[in-house]
Amino acid sequence: MSTTPTPPSTAEDSPLLISTEGAVRVLTLNRPQALNAFTTGLLGQLRIALDEAAHDEAVRAVLITGAGRAFCAGQDLSDPHIKPEFDEHAGDVDPQRKPKAKDIGNLLDHYYIPLALRLRSMPVPTVCAVNGVAAGAGANFALGCDLVLAGQSASFIQAFSKIGLVPDCGGTWLLTRLVGRARAMQLALLGDKLPAADAQAWGLIARCVADAELQSEAMATAQKLAKMPTRALVQTRQALDASMDLEFEDALKLEAKLQSQLGYAHDYLEGAAAFLSKRAPVFKDR
Repeated sequence: MSTTPTPPSTAEDSPLLISTEGAVRVLTLNRPQALNAFTTGLLGQLRIALDEAAHDEAVRAVLITGAGRAFCAGQDLSDPHIKPEFDEHAGDVDPQRKPKAKDIGNLLDHYYIPLALRLRSMPVPTVCAVNGVAAGAGANFALGCDLVLAGQSASFIQAFSKIGLVPDCGGTWLLTRLVGRARAMQLALLGDKLPAADAQAWGLIARCVADAELQSEAMATAQKLAKMPTRALVQTRQALDASMDLEFEDALKLEAKLQSQLGYAHDYLEGAAAFLSKRAPVFKDR
C-alpha cells in the first residue's frame, strides 16, 4: 500500500476543496455522490491540507465541512484498500464463498492514525460544521475538532458494530471523554443514530443550529477564533486533554507551566495592555 498522500486540488471535481476566508482555511469534503465517504485518496489529501494549514502563518483557524447532504458517511467500503475480495476459484453463484481477509489495521496505521494525530495537534483551533450524517470514522473525525457545530437535521452514528468492527479514528478515546462511559457504550454497541439536538444535550457537540444557519454560524465561530490569541487557545486544548489523566495537583502544575510560557508571549502583553487601555487587542502569536 502506498503511503504517499496525493496533493490536494482546488478543482471542483477534487475530493477535497480548499479555500481561505481571511485567516480561516476552509476544507470541504467533496464526494457528495458517496456522502463524502473516505477513500485513501481523500484521507491523504486531508492530511496534506492540514499540514499546509499548520505551516501557513497566515492561517489562524481551520473550518471543516462537507459538500451536499452529508458530512461524511465514514470509510468507503468500495475502496480497493478495504473492499472484500472473494476467492477467485469459487463460482459467483456459490452461496458459501467467503471473502479473503484484509488487514484493516494497516489502513488505520497508514491513513487514519496520521490524520487523527495531525488534527489533534493542529497549532490553530479547528471547527467542524456537520451538515447531515456523520457516521463511523466520519463522526469521529468531526469529533476530533475543537468545536463541533451541527445542523438540526444532522446526526451522528457509530456504525462500526453493525459491520463487526470497533470505533476507530480516535472514537474509543473521544466518546468516553465527551459523554461518559454509559452513553459511549450505548453509542458504540447499538450503533443507533443520534440526532444533532440530542448530541448537543449529551455534550457530544458544542452547538446544534438551524440547517440554513450552519455554514454562516460555523464561519463566524472560526473567524472569532482566528482573532483570538491562537497559542493560548491551543495550549488550552492541550491542558484540557491532559487533565483527564492527571491528578489535581499535577493539573495545577501543568497550568503553572503553561502560564509561565504564555506570560512571556506577545499576546499576553498585548492583551493586558489593550485591556488597560480600553482598546481592541491585536493578537499575533501562533
